[in-house]
Amino acid sequence: MSEITEYARAHGKQAKLILDACCGSRMFWFDKENPLALFADIRDEEHTLCDGRSLKVHPDIVSDFTDMPFLDESFKLVVFDPPHLIKAGRDSWLAKKYGKLPEDWPRLIKKGVDECFRVLEDYGILIFKWNEDQITVKEVLNAIERQPLFGHTTGRHGKTMWMCFMKLPINE
Repeated sequence: MSEITEYARAHGKQAKLILDACCGSRMFWFDKENPLALFADIRDEEHTLCDGRSLKVHPDIVSDFTDMPFLDESFKLVVFDPPHLIKAGRDSWLAKKYGKLPEDWPRLIKKGVDECFRVLEDYGILIFKWNEDQITVKEVLNAIERQPLFGHTTGRHGKTMWMCFMKLPINE
């Protein structure tokens, strides 16, 4: 039994220390049923993609990342991987897999980040993943009015940025 599983069993329902605020199909999770994580998404649906693969989005709780039903300071770690596309067909496989942003995306992403910080406990960590295919990280950071502690670029074309933020009580 893993340390995580032992911890979760020992602490029961209070063991949800991690929130994935827009989990989608949990693509980057090693353990897609991690007992310490609460998986949230505005969608609960299944699709067959153009190559025949099945895409399943089944969160633990259906929730809008701009207005989450959690108390202030509920989580030690929040993972935020919001939709990053503004140009995608409504029924395209890209929109089904990654979601699609509205035209007023800066307001939406800022509201989402602010909400992630609200549910983080003091000194909690926000991991924010962004793909620059259509909107740059610089544009996103300008919109959210926050700077990460550090980040790392990944992906086949170096367009995905993982950023780490910490909720410091002096900044809130």
